[in-house]
Amino acid sequence: MSAAASNFSPRAVLVIGASRGIGLELVRQYREAGAQVVATARDDAGLARLHALGAKGLRLDVTSAASVSGLAWQVDGESFDVAIVNAGVYGPRHSGLQSPTAAEFDEVMHTNVLGPMQVLPQMLDALAPGARVGVLSSRMGSIGTRASSAGWLYRASKAAVNSVLADTALALKGKAFCCALHPGWVRTEMGGEGADISPEESAAGIRQVLAGLNDARHGGFYDYSGATIPW
Repeated sequence: MSAAASNFSPRAVLVIGASRGIGLELVRQYREAGAQVVATARDDAGLARLHALGAKGLRLDVTSAASVSGLAWQVDGESFDVAIVNAGVYGPRHSGLQSPTAAEFDEVMHTNVLGPMQVLPQMLDALAPGARVGVLSSRMGSIGTRASSAGWLYRASKAAVNSVLADTALALKGKAFCCALHPGWVRTEMGGEGADISPEESAAGIRQVLAGLNDARHGGFYDYSGATIPW
């Protein structure tokens, strides 16, 4: 762990998409570390899980412009040291170049790309100076490391959200530190029971990567261990 990471202790954290899996585990770990956490979920069950951890739960659907438009006033007056956009879906489990339906395309792109593009502007005024901003991407979105065409709709959406993060990093240079994050292959509803790592390990790694961001690592693409991933 770098000195920067060891000295960074966020007091206020925002997690977008925290009803289960990695998002919920991030809430649990930040709360355990003593941070005040505001987190979002789409339904009552998700909000109940957030409240049980002592977080402030907000109802939010990142695919709905009307829902997202209310985020800014709900976090007005906050000063988040960490903000994480975690909401995402995989979509159809295509093994090759199978055309997605219009409905499949809309679901994946609206959630994984339009969602962050709508949410990020809503949270900007609630970021503390030097805040850490992370957008959950995937190694599958890397063009430089690509060796398979499986899941090509998901891959396309994550390559697109990497572009969104790069633009966000340019806009926030000197104000906050940003990165795209590959959480690993995690044992969640999306990753499945045969995945490599637990949500606990993934979330711990993500927290450490965010804590260690600085000018040199601003705007990068990293996995949960801190290793750089080619765009």
